[in-house]
Amino acid sequence: MIRPGARNLITDVASLRVGQAHDASARTGVSVLVTDEPAAAAVDVRGGAPGTRETEALDPVGLVGMADAIVLSGGSVYGLDAASGVTAWLAGQGRGFRVAPHAPPAPIVPSAILFDLINGGDKNWGAVPPYRALGIAAAENAGADFALGNAGAGFGAVAGAYKGGIGSASSVSDDGFTVGALVAVNAVGSPLIPGTDVFWAFALEQNNEFGGRKATTPFAQLDLDLPADMKGAPKPGANTTIAIVATDADFSRLELKRIAIMAADGFARALRPVHTPFDGDTVFALATAKRPIAEPRPLHVMRIGHMAADCLARAIARGVYEAQTIAQLKGYRDAFPKI
Repeated sequence: MIRPGARNLITDVASLRVGQAHDASARTGVSVLVTDEPAAAAVDVRGGAPGTRETEALDPVGLVGMADAIVLSGGSVYGLDAASGVTAWLAGQGRGFRVAPHAPPAPIVPSAILFDLINGGDKNWGAVPPYRALGIAAAENAGADFALGNAGAGFGAVAGAYKGGIGSASSVSDDGFTVGALVAVNAVGSPLIPGTDVFWAFALEQNNEFGGRKATTPFAQLDLDLPADMKGAPKPGANTTIAIVATDADFSRLELKRIAIMAADGFARALRPVHTPFDGDTVFALATAKRPIAEPRPLHVMRIGHMAADCLARAIARGVYEAQTIAQLKGYRDAFPKI
C-alpha cells in the first residue's frame, strides 16, 4: 500500500526543508528546497521553452552531481538570480563543493524559473530585481512546514484559465520508502476535465487533498481538441510547470535520471496539453540516500519512479486547488464557487 506521509509534503522525506518568500506588489516569489547535506540529483526537461541554471552540473557523467539546494522561482529570466542569493546564503553557512582547502565553498544550486511577468504586478524594479533578496529570505525561513497555493514561486502563477500555485504531496510505501513532490504550477494546459470541476488527477487523490471531487457521473464525450480552459493565446516562455521530486532511497545519479524521466509523466496525469512548445516543464529528482536499496535495483527505480509520477500529479492538483485569486486573475474558486 502507498499512503501519504505525515505532512503530505515533500518534507516528509527526512533531511529536507522548504523555504518561501514573495513580493506581493510584484506578484512573484521564490521557493527553495534545502538539503541538510549534499544530495545526489538529476534533472529532466520536457518543455519547449525552459529557463534553468546549473542543470548541466547534474549530468550523470559530470564531476559533481550533488545539490545543496534547488530553487524554483517566478520572474522568468530575472528569477534565475534567486539561486545567486541562495548560493551566497549557503556559502555563509559553510556549505558547498570544496575545490581547494583555502578556496571559498561553491554551493551547487540548480534552479528553474516560470513566467509571471504579465500577471498585473508591479515589475518596475529597475536595475535591482527582487529575486536575489527573495532567494535569501526563502532560504532563511526554510523548515518542515510551508504554505501551498499563493506562496513562493506559485504566488503569481496561472494554470490554464485558473489561478496556479505551489503544490506538494508525499507518498510512503509499505516497506518504508518515502517520496515527495514540490511543484510550481504555471502551465498553458488545463488541470480540469472540460466542463467539470474535477481535476484530471482525481483518480490519484488521497484523503480529499484537493476537494474530493470524482468523475462518478456520466459527462459529455470529451472534445479531443485543445481545451477551451487552457491559457489563452500562449506565447513561448510565458508558461512553465517546474517541480522537484525527492526520495530517501540511496539511488545513484544515473538511477535518479530515470526517476526524473518517469516523474515527468505526473505532468501528463494532471494537465492537458502538456510539454508544449510554450512550456518550460522541468523536473529535478533528488535522493537523500538514507535508506539502502537491495537488488534488483532496476525494480526499485521503476517503483520509486512510478510513485514520484503519481505524487507529482497530486501535487499539481493541490497547488491549483489551494490557490486564491489575485485581482483580475481568474481562480479555481471563481470558476466553481461551490469549492
